[in-house]
Amino acid sequence: MDENNYSRSSRRKEEEANFDEKGPRRPHRRRRTRWLGWTLLILLVAAIGVSAFFFAEFKSSVESMQHSAKITKARDVNQLVKEGKPFSVLVLGTDVGELNRDRDGLTDSMMILTVNPTKQEVTMTSIPRDIMVSIVGAEETFPQKMNAAYPIEGVGATMQTVQNYLNVPIDFYVLVNMKGLESLVDQVGGVSVDSPLDFQYSQETAHAEGPNLYRFHKGSSRYEHSDDNGKTWSKSKTVMDGDAALAFSRMRYDDPDGDYGRQLRQRLVLKALMKKAVNLKNLTNPKFIKTVSKNAQTDISFDNVLKLITTYRVATKNQVSDNLQGQLDMYGGISYQMVPKTEKQRITDKIRNQLALEPKDTGTQFGGQVPSYGARIASDNLALIGEQYLPNE
Repeated sequence: MDENNYSRSSRRKEEEANFDEKGPRRPHRRRRTRWLGWTLLILLVAAIGVSAFFFAEFKSSVESMQHSAKITKARDVNQLVKEGKPFSVLVLGTDVGELNRDRDGLTDSMMILTVNPTKQEVTMTSIPRDIMVSIVGAEETFPQKMNAAYPIEGVGATMQTVQNYLNVPIDFYVLVNMKGLESLVDQVGGVSVDSPLDFQYSQETAHAEGPNLYRFHKGSSRYEHSDDNGKTWSKSKTVMDGDAALAFSRMRYDDPDGDYGRQLRQRLVLKALMKKAVNLKNLTNPKFIKTVSKNAQTDISFDNVLKLITTYRVATKNQVSDNLQGQLDMYGGISYQMVPKTEKQRITDKIRNQLALEPKDTGTQFGGQVPSYGARIASDNLALIGEQYLPNE
């Protein structure tokens, strides 16, 4: 066979090899597969880059919130979180405009959160802001209200005063600018809460009349809004935006239960917000995280925050609320709340049980020690609730 015949024969075999029953084969399949592989690799690298960027942003936002309480904790909190054990958080709400990183403003909302992943349960226990206390580190200012501990001595003294008062460990704190609640509610798409009573409230006047007026209905999530002192009302809505949620949680003067009624509504809003906030869609939303960081400060470390997201998120499935109940008393023309020992013991038992701790007697009568000049004040006020002042407690 000559060279020309061989070449034609070889080409014909190659052409036949590139044909099948469906027609000519495509000669660049390997090249196309290689191109697809490179595309997937580029997309993977891009995804990793985006994830790394988000992680860095998330880490930066969380770390910007961190502010040490500057106290020695009653327990090794890092070990608690590492082992996935129950822990407590003192939540303090304050209205100070832009939240700074130092003492400022009374904490008009106070509650102890206990988080138990084994029970899959979070408990919220409201602490009356007007409880008569002796502030740890500022005992010479006795008597004071519980909500004055933060502006007088800072968050560390507030934690220690609450801890001494109830004899429960306070593991962490979170300080929240209540005005920032408005932005957080808006970013999770609003919250739906059934009102425990019928009421109207204007944030401008803090009463049932005025501009920017809201109207809520007992046993329903339905509400209306009016810009003109109630002359015209919007159509009913069932999902509160941030401004409505703030109005709902702030009203106090027209509530027959006073501050206890406000505490209840604050817990209802917080519950609804928490359920939405722990959704991974929100936890991975940089805008949401930045809003949180601008309106909160805490001593929970970044590593512990990651652990809370991965291990403790399940605890938010069930939420239980309660409040420490006191009795009104007047001293020097100022109203205080005095809490009977039996009521303190009830709350102490409940919190310690939620933290999987053994039962113990409740804490000291006033948190910090009472100076000698305050013995008469303490004795007179405790007499109101049928109790005797015990200087050594």
